[in-house]
Amino acid sequence: MIAIAIDDEPIALNVIRALAAKVPFIELKACFTNAFQGLEYLQQEPVDLLFIDINMPDISGLELVSSLARKPLVVFTTAYAEHAVTGFELDALDYLLKPFSLPRFVKACNKAHEQLQLRGAHSAAPPTAPKDYLFVKTGYEQVRVRHADILYLEAAGNYVTFVLEGKSVLTRMTINELAELLPAERFVRVHRSFIVARNRIDRIERHQVSIGGKCVPLGASYLPQLRE
Repeated sequence: MIAIAIDDEPIALNVIRALAAKVPFIELKACFTNAFQGLEYLQQEPVDLLFIDINMPDISGLELVSSLARKPLVVFTTAYAEHAVTGFELDALDYLLKPFSLPRFVKACNKAHEQLQLRGAHSAAPPTAPKDYLFVKTGYEQVRVRHADILYLEAAGNYVTFVLEGKSVLTRMTINELAELLPAERFVRVHRSFIVARNRIDRIERHQVSIGGKCVPLGASYLPQLRE
């Protein structure tokens, strides 16, 4: 999915660059601090998804999007919540309130991906099933991790270890971020530092869960959810 970003603040563009680099199906082609340069690019090049700030000098993001004859999918980014209604009146796909997290950014990207498929952009391809994997960054690489291979996740500060069958993968993300990315029907949180695969649980005890021959601590506040 080809994307560009327009924001008069370079720091905001750097945030979008860093987050987009973690989303495998997003290719951030260009970033613009000058809205008119971004507008010129949109008029000349194919773009699937536009991240655009609302409050900019000379022309606002709302005005720029309104002027487009051929609109890409639009995600507005701004520090001011009061613009949300106007943004959605322009058929914006989503509205990200600064500062936004990786899970919130990924959610917007997933919505764009689904909408692009509904538009028939890939009509020649067969319908795609829900993804049963995610890509995680480890070192300088993006590693594909299948949901079915995950035994459990263990957090340590801003890092999380994916414990798989026969190996582990360490990534710089928080457990809260991954809790939003993993499907709830397949994974359950059992501790502030642990998420386990539901179908891998062997035994549930008072203070721990046995999974894959290992014991994972069970927090009392998570027990009701686990029982459900």
